[in-house]
Amino acid sequence: MGAILSNESNANRQIARAAGTVMLAFAFGQIVGLLRRILVAQAFGAGAELDAFIAANRVSETLFNLVAGGALGSAFIPTFAGLLAKDEKDSAWKLASAVANWVALVLGLLAALAAIFAPQIVRHALAPGFSANPEQFALTVTLLRIQLFSAMIFGLSGLVMGILNSHQAFLIPALTPSMYQVGMIFGVLVLAPTMGIYGLAWGVVIGAFFHLALQIPALLKLPRSNDFSHSNAKGLKPLLEGSSYSFTLGFGDANVSEVIRLMGPRLLGVAVVQLNFWVNTWLASRMAAGSVAGIEYGFALMLMAQVAIAQSIATAAMPTFAAQYALGKLDDVRNSLAATIRGVLLLSIPAAVGLIILRVPLITLLYQRGEFDARSTEIVAWALLWYAVGLVGHSVMEILARAFYALHDTKTPVLVGIGAMSLNIVFSIAFAALFEQIGWMPHGGLALANSLATALEMVLLLILMRKRLGGIDGANIARGFGQATLAALGMGITLVWWRQAQIASAPWVVALGGIAIGGIIYLLGVWILKVPEIRQVIAMIRRRF
Repeated sequence: MGAILSNESNANRQIARAAGTVMLAFAFGQIVGLLRRILVAQAFGAGAELDAFIAANRVSETLFNLVAGGALGSAFIPTFAGLLAKDEKDSAWKLASAVANWVALVLGLLAALAAIFAPQIVRHALAPGFSANPEQFALTVTLLRIQLFSAMIFGLSGLVMGILNSHQAFLIPALTPSMYQVGMIFGVLVLAPTMGIYGLAWGVVIGAFFHLALQIPALLKLPRSNDFSHSNAKGLKPLLEGSSYSFTLGFGDANVSEVIRLMGPRLLGVAVVQLNFWVNTWLASRMAAGSVAGIEYGFALMLMAQVAIAQSIATAAMPTFAAQYALGKLDDVRNSLAATIRGVLLLSIPAAVGLIILRVPLITLLYQRGEFDARSTEIVAWALLWYAVGLVGHSVMEILARAFYALHDTKTPVLVGIGAMSLNIVFSIAFAALFEQIGWMPHGGLALANSLATALEMVLLLILMRKRLGGIDGANIARGFGQATLAALGMGITLVWWRQAQIASAPWVVALGGIAIGGIIYLLGVWILKVPEIRQVIAMIRRRF
């Protein structure tokens, strides 16, 4: 029993250490991304040009996500990590080579077809509302074609990220989003002054190249040893001296077949998620100018918190879940999953409350300058209000989905996701119409639809995972949820008082002061409620310093 508890504790500490590293890197990436959005907002505001850019970017982003984003990661990492855990290194690298070749082939073909049929895509599937403005329509088509170059680069970069994560190497992959943002910053600062919005589109391509290039040195230095704990040891021979790239498509390879089998259901799920984004763009293109940018910027602010909290933890946890499952340690999976969900709840609940209450001063502080005026702030804040309601659901769902993928079950989360996203489409149409009928800006209904559908998806995945593992320590998770909610309630009351007391103050005073005060009140709350995680963090800091 002592050995079992020790193994569980070691696994949880491994996830916590990796999550801390990834969270810091993701936080840095989000800061750089925020800087990029500030510069873009200042240069273009929330108007027709930025609407065209965001709509055009949807196509290349969809291609990446379908072939090499979440779909490939959820199928490739469990198989690749499982082979490494079983010391089958040659098979693992043959699998990686085959998948890389398929990614390049499929994404290249799809990007070429999208470039050829770009006018039809924009007119009929992406943004029909732009057809009423010939200049905006032509701009969207051109921007779409430029950004397609990034799709194949991102595809290969996504695969490299999965390889590094499977080797418990998280820092470099976690820094790649910041390199993408650097490329876009270059586009807006250096290219846009002479090229306009086209410079921002080329910045996307440059950022995709940076995204891949940062990871290549780390890939070439991967050790041949399967012992993850010695992956950073000096003197190990580089990858190319042992298992290496080979030009193969893996026909007849059982591991490639396993990736394809796992990827199939997930591919369908990603397609449904992307369909929702297309539907939102389709609907927003028919609303007031700036609505497409409004939902994009509102979602991005919510996503900043979700990435820093949930994606960092999920990225760190998934290889551990996969290795535990590959070795048949379901009790370890159950323990690690419960601890991970508790951690996400303790971070996402106060973040959601803070975004809801401080949304206007935050957006004013971040974006309101240059072409981004008070009307733009109003549009984005309205979307953020309804997106922030769904932050907890998005965060917990990220963990649950990765856990299912680690168990080699892509079918369950995909089927649930298809149902939830189908509801999202229905909700989007219904809530947009309802909001417009009662005199509210209709793009807020699109955000509310997303939050409600995600919450329903999270609840169902929790129920199914509980059945799959024979329990997930629900009492412990519920206790963490209750403690976080009570502490966040105290924080929320304090923030409402602060916002009212500082109503005449500058936005930076309200926003930054609110963040500081809210954080202090929440930390005091979880300390008073004796939340074990906060005490563990303090103990770890004491040991370090």
